Amino acid sequence: MNHKSKLTAPKALIKQAALVGLAVLSSAGAWAIPSDRSQPITLLADRATFSERTGVTTYTGNVVIEQGTMKLQADSIVANLNSKKEISVITATGRPAQFQQKTDPAKGLAKGQAQKIVYNAETGIITLTGGALLEQDGASIRGNTLRYSMNKGDVEAIGTPNKTGSEAGRVKIVIPPSSSKSFPGARD
Repeated sequence: MNHKSKLTAPKALIKQAALVGLAVLSSAGAWAIPSDRSQPITLLADRATFSERTGVTTYTGNVVIEQGTMKLQADSIVANLNSKKEISVITATGRPAQFQQKTDPAKGLAKGQAQKIVYNAETGIITLTGGALLEQDGASIRGNTLRYSMNKGDVEAIGTPNKTGSEAGRVKIVIPPSSSKSFPGARD
């Protein structure tokens, strides 16, 4: 057996783990407090695989990625590379997949969850699907699908129309009385 190939595979997996960690964290970095970027990245999973041929890295089994105040938990995370060997799409799935991060030293943790969280590195869009929720300091936005454009700062919430007028499946936004500018997507 070729010893060189035995050593190359773990190095490639470590490199991919670092790339995925950095891509996940850079997607969250638009919201992060500056000190988070100087913290070490920790990635835990029951299993990690990387395919050089397909450019797909998969982490399964109680996946946790942390850096500073940022924490992402999912049942699985799959990262796809483009032809330039750069992260193109990261998909986290769970029951639900959850993330949290301190976005401002003066505010509480920003938290989000959904059955599926997809980050498209090429468009800068994060899409939360399936019971999607974003909340911070008592403000929240909930819908079947939430899309956040890191490039534009826009949030789009999509619900499931129903004829009864009940809130089930529909977009729901909660704005605390004294903090109308703190809800996700609001501008100062």
